[in-house]
Amino acid sequence: MNNKIKCSTGDKAFTVINTVFMVLVCIVMLYPMYYILVGSLCNAQMLMRHKGMLLYPFGMNFEAYKMAFQNPMILRGYANTIFVVAVSLVVNLLLTSIGAYFLSRKNVLFQKPVMISIVITMFITGGIIPFYFTISDLHLYDSLWSLIFPTAISTFNLIIMRVSFSSLPDSLEESAKIDGAGHIRILFSIILPVSKAIIAVICLYYAVQHWNSWFNALLFLNTREKFPLQLILREILIQNDTNSMISNVGNDEQAYLSETVKYAVIVIATLPILCVYPFLQKYFTKGVMVGAVKG
Repeated sequence: MNNKIKCSTGDKAFTVINTVFMVLVCIVMLYPMYYILVGSLCNAQMLMRHKGMLLYPFGMNFEAYKMAFQNPMILRGYANTIFVVAVSLVVNLLLTSIGAYFLSRKNVLFQKPVMISIVITMFITGGIIPFYFTISDLHLYDSLWSLIFPTAISTFNLIIMRVSFSSLPDSLEESAKIDGAGHIRILFSIILPVSKAIIAVICLYYAVQHWNSWFNALLFLNTREKFPLQLILREILIQNDTNSMISNVGNDEQAYLSETVKYAVIVIATLPILCVYPFLQKYFTKGVMVGAVKG
């Protein structure tokens, strides 16, 4: 017996048009990244002479990457960024999970006013100047900790984790309390182990936020040796600071190499965070959809 649903001509036409449209959207989104990658592998002079779309590397070589790593600040920026991301993730997950646990429990004193106060911070802030003075008064100026503590909790991520914790069965907490478990034991031994999907998503959100962050570093860091990778990338791209990488070549070649070096630096700064996505992909859809189940 054939139970296959027959599609009408209109449905088939819609599927074809929708597929073609989505393919075009994917091309538009992916081509800039492909262009940067291919451009970083091109011969500098051949790239500058080329007009139109770039489909493959001309005179493929890795000269731009060799030049990029001649800048000592690239590796130093990598080390600073990795430190900030690693420490921040620990602080973020600890504080966000504790806050989400408190806000997701039933019959907690002052829970609603606290939740309203937290949500208000998404729309109203004190501004950059009070923020700057606060960091200075806490003696965090020109310290990597100024990039960690001010972003310890994201209100958006806190709300997502709260919704996830609220959707868990009450029987889990009740059975733990019968066995004599306290709130700390319930959170770390029961709630968090069964919330791997949402934890993976929150880790990804926080990691991307810290990896791409540069504005706080621009405000609070004065010593170049403490600059994160994105601030080094900003100097190279916006201020056109490639002299430390191509100073050993002739003047005629510097203009050509400057462009390919910029492309190489973008790839170097972007590739690590892109490599994280495949490992979290299996949790991503499930974790994001948690917020649509119960609000």
